[in-house]
This record gives sequence, C-alpha cells and structure tokens, in this order.
Amino acid sequence: MEKIASFTIDHIRLQPGVYVSRRDTVGNEVITTFDLRMTSPNEEPVMNTAEMHTIEHLGATFLRNHSVYGARTIYFGPMGCRTGFYLLLAGAYESREIVPLITEMYEFIRDFRGAVPGADPKDCGNYLDMNLGMANYLANRYLDNVLYQIDESRLVYPQ
Repeated sequence: MEKIASFTIDHIRLQPGVYVSRRDTVGNEVITTFDLRMTSPNEEPVMNTAEMHTIEHLGATFLRNHSVYGARTIYFGPMGCRTGFYLLLAGAYESREIVPLITEMYEFIRDFRGAVPGADPKDCGNYLDMNLGMANYLANRYLDNVLYQIDESRLVYPQ
C-alpha cells in the first residue's frame, strides 16, 4: 500500500505551526485541511486527552459560531498522535490566511472560563474527560510560542 500524505511529512524536523496538510476537491468545492501542530512531535510530551477534549469542544464551538468561517467549517478535531488538531475548511486557503482566525480561536480558548460547551452526559460520550485549566494553559503556550510571532518556517512543512 502507498503511504498516505500525512505519513510523508518529516516528523523529526516538524515544529509547532499552522500548515496546509492537503487540499481535496469534493464536487465543485475545495476542502483545505490544516495541521494545527501544538507540540514538537517526538521531542515534547504529547497532550493528555482531557485537555485535548476540552480544546476540541471549545474550538469547535468557536469555529461553528464564527461570523465568517462558521459556514465554511467542516471539521475541527484532535490528531491521533495528540500533538495537535486538524481543521477542515471549505475553500482553497493558505496557512497565512487563517492565522488571524486561529489566533482568535486560541485566545478564546485561553480566556474561556465556566462550563465547557457540550460537557454534559446528554451532549458528549465522555463528558468527564475535560481539563479546562490545562486547555487554557496550552492555548496560551501556542499563542506565545507560535502564533504571535509566526513566520514562514511555521507555515510550510519542512522538506
């Protein structure tokens, strides 16, 4: 079998950033998949499921309610390796174009207090696996270490 595209990225050189993972055409629409890499693969500890689950709930809620990107959001969810998230948007986008959206989303997650949307037994299949404090911390870390001073080295996959 052929390797899928995401397994051809050099995860030894990959650093946290905002990357175009792939573009697919569905009917007449282009779907852009973004790799929102929050930790350095195989160098740093991975994120725990509780904080990833919280980021997923908050990020999805933010994106689906966004005045511009809400209708263009196809999916936001965690990577199996627990080093980041995938965001799928309808449209052909470049990484730099969505940095303001991603920054706004992670500021929302960093600053969020209170009950996590959907963290209720009737709304979620694992509602107890949440960690808002760590989600706030990790969002702040991503903002400070990546998003606020992002450059080309964090917008294009390493060769």
